[in-house]
Amino acid sequence: MPRIHFQQQLAELKEKILAMAALSQQALDACVDAYLQRDKGLIEFVRQNERAINSAQRELDEMAYDLLAKEQPMAIDLRFILAVIKINGDLERIGDQAMSIAVRTQDLIECEPLDLPIEIDGMRTCAAGMIRTALQALLDADAYVAESVLAMDDDIDRMNRIAHEELTKFIQNNPNCSQQALQAIIISRNLERIADHATNIAMDVIFWVRGADVRHQLSAIVD
Repeated sequence: MPRIHFQQQLAELKEKILAMAALSQQALDACVDAYLQRDKGLIEFVRQNERAINSAQRELDEMAYDLLAKEQPMAIDLRFILAVIKINGDLERIGDQAMSIAVRTQDLIECEPLDLPIEIDGMRTCAAGMIRTALQALLDADAYVAESVLAMDDDIDRMNRIAHEELTKFIQNNPNCSQQALQAIIISRNLERIADHATNIAMDVIFWVRGADVRHQLSAIVD
């Protein structure tokens, strides 16, 4: 009976981390839509969402550490709880990056959007896809799916690099529009960091399933 109860607690922990992930995904979509549409309502939604994420993080951490202390799990169960704690932190940081984008957008709320040489929506789509795939890997305990996320990270790194180069040229040619372009550079970096957190989640899934720390083996896995 105690073992059955423990497995039920692990299942509840997984449900909580997936619910936390849903909040982080909502934050990503809302902050980018707020930027693209200059929407004050969405900026406020991101603020409220961040508070919910922070509350969920504290609750989940408390449950995870309580399980570690009371159940003293071993092997794959121990790795799962440790992975959840790390994933929880990455999801909270995704919320932080979304909040940063919302703050940048607030600074631009009265500015007419410019036709800047950057694909913010494309970067959002890439980052969201990475998060979604990493969470599917978590749901299915599938290390192979998690590995596919690691390969996707190169795409958003390239997009961020191109955005920085193109926006720098834009500022040089349009100094009167430098504020919006500089904010776009920072937002591009925020999205790249969100993708980094998705990569971290994927690596934590691999650690849980295989017991392998792949943080320093990315090139070998991607190749």
